[in-house]
Amino acid sequence: MRRLALILLVVLAAVAESHGGTELGIKGTQFTINDKPTFLLGVSYYGALGAPKDFILKDLDQMQGSGFNWFRVWATWGGFENDVAAVDREGKAREPFLGKLRWLVEECDRRGIIVDVTLHRGEEGLKDTQSLGHAAQTLLVGLKPYRNWYLDLANERNIRDARYVSFEELVEVRRLAKKLDPTRLLTASHAGDMGKEELRRYLTEVEVDFIAPHRPREAKSPGETAMRTREYLEWMKEIGRVVPVHYQEPFRRGYQPDYWEPKAEDFLTDLKQAREGTAAGWCLHNGAQEDKREGKPRRSFDMREARLFDQLDEEENKFIKQMNR
Repeated sequence: MRRLALILLVVLAAVAESHGGTELGIKGTQFTINDKPTFLLGVSYYGALGAPKDFILKDLDQMQGSGFNWFRVWATWGGFENDVAAVDREGKAREPFLGKLRWLVEECDRRGIIVDVTLHRGEEGLKDTQSLGHAAQTLLVGLKPYRNWYLDLANERNIRDARYVSFEELVEVRRLAKKLDPTRLLTASHAGDMGKEELRRYLTEVEVDFIAPHRPREAKSPGETAMRTREYLEWMKEIGRVVPVHYQEPFRRGYQPDYWEPKAEDFLTDLKQAREGTAAGWCLHNGAQEDKREGKPRRSFDMREARLFDQLDEEENKFIKQMNR
């Protein structure tokens, strides 16, 4: 009986490892989906683990119908006093949210959608290298059969507040992650435009599989994206390692509306510039409306009461209608 049980476990493990479906990869400066070079056109979906499943399924239908092929979800989300993190403060599994994340990734695997799973350090948890490593381990083990997702080890890791994660810590966590899952694509996102020395450290010390800079949120940014992308790629050639440039979190509406409230044409310009500069991916970032009561519409930051596509405003919907023209 014990021998039979052991054989069964081996068979199940083999099935998991050979899981088919959707596989994200990299070829040169491009992403690939099932070996086909593909520009990742996505949308922020941060608080998905707090949304009802029927909301999620309708949103996924609308994402695909609109032409989106990836989205970004956080495994450490707790916006608007609603903690839906898939890991606890020490990086250990937290149910039912880890199970829901696995369901979401599996559903997207079936549909051919890529998922960005993001970790972040903050006041509420993952305060040291060990907890960040534990969180990465929890996700890599729990989601290992699926090849349609990548891991952002630390959102905006360079900001010198509770979010800060040093390069030395990233090297350690990345080493652990690659031991657990050698082919999993990993990055660590950066707030603002990178300097050449910062880029060198990402490429040669941390050895990220692609870079994920969060460009400045100001009116001139959309017109500079192609130039900035080409600059990164030229620097990479000089450094000796070239990887994709992925814009996973550009500007958004509602962030600082008194300073700058981007319109559909700004999103269209930024996306066009990303493509022209040969970036590998771009995201329709969205979130709470800072100048409105209770932050509504909260968009991807809180989808308990309404799904994402029912919270997007006129300018965002205008962009979506025109983005593939």
